[in-house]
Amino acid sequence: MQFASSPGSRRLLDGVAVVGAILLSVGLVQYAAKDTTVTLAFAGGLVVLGLIAFMAVRFQTRPDEQLPQALPDWSVTVAAIEQPGQAVAITDRANRIVCANSSFEDSFGSGHAPPRLPVDSASLEQLNRAARAAWRDGSSGEVFTITKAGRSWTAEAERAGRADDYLIWRFTAVLKDEPMVATSTYLTGPFGRMLGSAGIALALVDPEGTIRAVNSGFARRASGDETARLSGQEFAALLRSDERERIFFAREGNKATPQALIHIPIQDYTDRKGGRPGPADAPSLMMLVDAGTGLGGLGGDAKGQTPQLEALLEQLPLGLAMTDSDGHFLFANPAFRRAAGLEGRDLPPYPSDLVIQRDKSAMSDAVRRFGQGAANSGDIAVRLRSEPEEPVSLGLAGVRGLGEAAVLLSLADTTEETRLKRQVAQATKMQAVGQLAGGVAHDFNNVLTAIIGYCDLMLLRHTPGDSDYDDIQQIKANSNRAASLTRQLLAFSRQQTLQPEVLQLPDVLSEVSQLLKRLLGAKITLTTRHDRNLGAVRADPRQLEQVIINLAVNARDAIQSKGGGESTSGSLTFVTRRVESSDIRRMGSEIIPAGDYTVLIAEDTGGGIPPEVLGKIFEPFFTTKEQGKGTGLGLSTVYGIVKQSGGFIFASNAKAPDGSIKGARFTIYLPVHHVTEEELAKAEQEEEARNWSGGGRILLVEDEDMVRAVAERALTRQGYDVQTASDGDEGFDIVRDGGEFDLVVTDVVMPAMDGPAMAREIRKLKPRLPILFMSGYAEEQLRKDINIEAMHFIPKPFSVQQIADKVAQVLARHGKSG
Repeated sequence: MQFASSPGSRRLLDGVAVVGAILLSVGLVQYAAKDTTVTLAFAGGLVVLGLIAFMAVRFQTRPDEQLPQALPDWSVTVAAIEQPGQAVAITDRANRIVCANSSFEDSFGSGHAPPRLPVDSASLEQLNRAARAAWRDGSSGEVFTITKAGRSWTAEAERAGRADDYLIWRFTAVLKDEPMVATSTYLTGPFGRMLGSAGIALALVDPEGTIRAVNSGFARRASGDETARLSGQEFAALLRSDERERIFFAREGNKATPQALIHIPIQDYTDRKGGRPGPADAPSLMMLVDAGTGLGGLGGDAKGQTPQLEALLEQLPLGLAMTDSDGHFLFANPAFRRAAGLEGRDLPPYPSDLVIQRDKSAMSDAVRRFGQGAANSGDIAVRLRSEPEEPVSLGLAGVRGLGEAAVLLSLADTTEETRLKRQVAQATKMQAVGQLAGGVAHDFNNVLTAIIGYCDLMLLRHTPGDSDYDDIQQIKANSNRAASLTRQLLAFSRQQTLQPEVLQLPDVLSEVSQLLKRLLGAKITLTTRHDRNLGAVRADPRQLEQVIINLAVNARDAIQSKGGGESTSGSLTFVTRRVESSDIRRMGSEIIPAGDYTVLIAEDTGGGIPPEVLGKIFEPFFTTKEQGKGTGLGLSTVYGIVKQSGGFIFASNAKAPDGSIKGARFTIYLPVHHVTEEELAKAEQEEEARNWSGGGRILLVEDEDMVRAVAERALTRQGYDVQTASDGDEGFDIVRDGGEFDLVVTDVVMPAMDGPAMAREIRKLKPRLPILFMSGYAEEQLRKDINIEAMHFIPKPFSVQQIADKVAQVLARHGKSG
């Protein structure tokens, strides 16, 4: 009979053997002693000993039954997470690093564990939130970005482990913020290993001469171990030269094969201060190949080396090209073609063919100089034919021992950077022009206030038919035209004063439709179409009329210029549409926030807007019309009014059914306004103000004598008791010395103490005294800067009647002080 060799069967056999031994021993004692008492005592002892032995055997843990409980082998984990370009760290619940790969140590150091990394405060807060979310939910959620000294990483965290007691952190370098990371990834990845196996040694060296990354070929030649990480070591310390200035690896000595060193500056590098250093201050890619034995031992004669080098350079993310000693192009990789504006076109014969006429001679001389003599490197500032207004830095390096190749050219693809620079320059220009226009308009408004005010006062003494009446009216009309011009100047700089009302766009279009028909003429057809259930918008109706008129004039000029004169026929269509928040979300726009909008579309048949002009049409003073026929303020005014009204405007080209461009299309989004109880109450107060006749005591503070005189006369005629001051200091002194007033009317910008400063000081003495500011600047901006309770506003220039009505409105709302 055969028993299975299992732990249970073995224990059964052991038990049978023990029982048999006990019975045999008892029989022997009985036989020898012939005494039953002795035999029973002996048998009892054996039973006890047998039970003890059985229990010991029963509960003994056999070696073959033991479970392995050894600690985890973290070296295996480290090898698994070693990924080029991605820093990985594993932390426990105490936020201590359990293991991390080399990329993490290079990026953050071994003395820091997430979420407490050496990053900026905003990034640190994001890391803390991510850690809390990962412990709670299992992951940090969406990938986020952290920043450290100009470098950026995307980061994420995930909970792991049998007991969910670890966090796995992954950080991926954002290559656009640190171009060196891109090159480092290529060197330490499969591409670098391929070059290393071919005998090509590559090292990425920072501006201080410190190694940032090497490929396996360089590590093997410099240290004897192709897996060695040499980052942080001095590049020059790993090389040596003899009396003939031949270069060798220091480890191999002078008896080894001399090396040909190729220095490639990384021209698209941006330092941590945001600057763009020259080649001497930029990181470099150092390529070492055996001199005189072909490219890294690949074999073949000198002429056969160029195709092999081309195949290698083709994969690099840097813009690289090669020429021979005579300056003929041999090769250019895709990055170089893209940077030089040659995508989809053949490579020209010479590098000088890439630059404008004025730079051709300098370019040719530089290529010839680096192609002959000793190998060295440098750069030259040139202007490419594809971007003649933007100088670029072209790197040049002389190379030797690579067959026909004599000069290596490097050029950064700065397309995105150039676009951003133009946007910043445009924004700066707009801000400067806006500030200038705002200042001019403010001073001009003071003059116009006085002119219009005196005209009103003179008209009160003259009746129609008087010899001077028509002349005064003409002066006032021209002053109002000048006021309209200042509003345009303030519009595109978004500093104009709007007087918004809740209105419907179809009503505004209806108001100006007759004027539009006269502006367009008989040959241009005006069409309007309105959607149903349009939401009301809150905007200045006069400014919206200005927007519609400017768009109509632009359409008329485009149609007439397309056809050659006023007899050209065409059409202009205004369409209003209702757009809900769900429609905005489906659009996926990054500019327009989700919400309900009323949209105004203006579409003409004027031939459209050229692509090169489309991005400039909203710039102030930009015009495509002949000199003397356009101010360049039309569309910039439209843009400023729409933006200041809280809306958005987009320009595009409308297409005909056959796909051709039919004309221009302007789309304006204005947010739907919902009337509040506060606005209803304000409307009731304005109605009460029209019937105000209670008089009052007014302190008038204005540094411009002519404006102060007009305002004083206007208010005195309405029965108010007016006391004047020429600046803020004088006005405050009057109140401090006991002056009692129902209202303070003051200018904003004054020498010494300005209007807001004076108002704050007065409020300390008279907390409930209302303040009425007079200014040519925008009310919205003024309220942001001042933010005083019971503050009111009247824009300059104003008429005698306007300031009288505004003062009555304020006093009706707050009442007299007694």
